[in-house]
Amino acid sequence: MLNAQEIRQLVETKQLVTGYIELERQLQPSGFDLTLSGVEEYVGDGSVDFTNEERRIAETKPLKPDGAGWYTLQQGCYLLIYNETVKMPLDLVALARARSTMLRNGASVETAVWDPGYHGRSSSLLVVHNPQGVALKKNARVVQLVFFRVKEAEVGYSGVHQYERMKSGHSNKEKGARP
Repeated sequence: MLNAQEIRQLVETKQLVTGYIELERQLQPSGFDLTLSGVEEYVGDGSVDFTNEERRIAETKPLKPDGAGWYTLQQGCYLLIYNETVKMPLDLVALARARSTMLRNGASVETAVWDPGYHGRSSSLLVVHNPQGVALKKNARVVQLVFFRVKEAEVGYSGVHQYERMKSGHSNKEKGARP
């Protein structure tokens, strides 16, 4: 697992993470906190198959925060959109875990793997378990991304979510949550 010094070096020299708010606050002893750009609610169903030929990502609709930047969320499932863009080199893989404050407030964040070669602005599933709901403020630190060295991949991630939510001229074939 990478430590703060190794992560900082990769952020500063290889743009491992860009679009962050405050490096010193987001850099952790063994990870990097990702922050909340927006919240979307699910308005449609999705489908998953083996070959992805029949895959359909559930449609979502952006929620608007109140005038002070707070999203007041009832029990249920939501899509979190992060501020940061992650650019994974071929010798790293990352996993994210909900910050303990999220868990202590009755909300969990479900994530997938940030594969070697992935480059984009990700989203994750937020599950509000608390019967009273939870309030999240724009730019709140919601997950910690933890990086692990792997034997360099011969080929990096090339799925439909490569370059998601980036204004780089690349486009996704479908809208969705990855990781």
